[in-house]
Amino acid sequence: MPHRIYFADNLPVLQSLPAGSIDLIYIDPPFNTGRVQARTQIQTVRDEQNGDRVGFQGRSYRTVSLGERAYQDQFDDYLGFLEPRLIEARRVLKTNGSLYFHIDYREVHYCKVLLDGIFGRESFLNEIIWAYDYGARTKKRWPAKHDNILWYAKNPRDYIYNVDEIERIPYMAPGLVGPEKAVRGKLPTDTWWHTIVPTNSREKTGYPTQKPLGILRRIVRASSPPGGLVLDFFAGSGTTGAACLELGRDFILIDSNLQAVQVMARRFATCNTIEWIGYDPAQTTAAASG
Repeated sequence: MPHRIYFADNLPVLQSLPAGSIDLIYIDPPFNTGRVQARTQIQTVRDEQNGDRVGFQGRSYRTVSLGERAYQDQFDDYLGFLEPRLIEARRVLKTNGSLYFHIDYREVHYCKVLLDGIFGRESFLNEIIWAYDYGARTKKRWPAKHDNILWYAKNPRDYIYNVDEIERIPYMAPGLVGPEKAVRGKLPTDTWWHTIVPTNSREKTGYPTQKPLGILRRIVRASSPPGGLVLDFFAGSGTTGAACLELGRDFILIDSNLQAVQVMARRFATCNTIEWIGYDPAQTTAAASG
């Protein structure tokens, strides 16, 4: 089958993959926040008597909790945890392959130094800033509303960048560029404005650290060939796989978190081209129907 999902520790799986076999790697590892990352999934039901929120046309709705998904985001030696996995990541990339490493402001500086040592400073191509706007705003400092994505090429003189495949974005002042350019739009820069996954979106899985499909679409389009093989070894909710299914790429997803694999089993329930290793997705289907 063209797609594989592993329920396993990612290091031994990475060590088992052939060298030079992967076109693109995207990873969104734990951010080492020192906190339990949790997300409560809710549903609203119509309830005129006991509703706790008001919706369309003043109707009352009651909030029902569907449960909480969580994981511990803390490591005693974060870089020591990442290093052997990133060494294997470079090994399994094709000579023109790329790594996109998604992290936040707490660890990005240390991770860049680590990646420079593994890939070489000349292999660093971009620091992409994914900017969003949601949630509370602290009054003790400037509120953090962005993530960092570091892009490394295995060979900085030969890498895939499908510039014509990247979706264009509107000009902020279309009247200043002429009608032809305004219709075509402009290429994104290294700062990407994109909302988080909305609470009531069909895209929402309830996984605590789910990333928007739009971010992964852009990365997969830009840095992998049609029919290429994409690897995500901190797969979480499986957004990398969802982007690959849309865009005609094969994928390998790895995660050791049972809740992540259960979310992926629900997300890909209708896809019959996935080989599951270490987990039977029928377990999730049976639990949902029961």
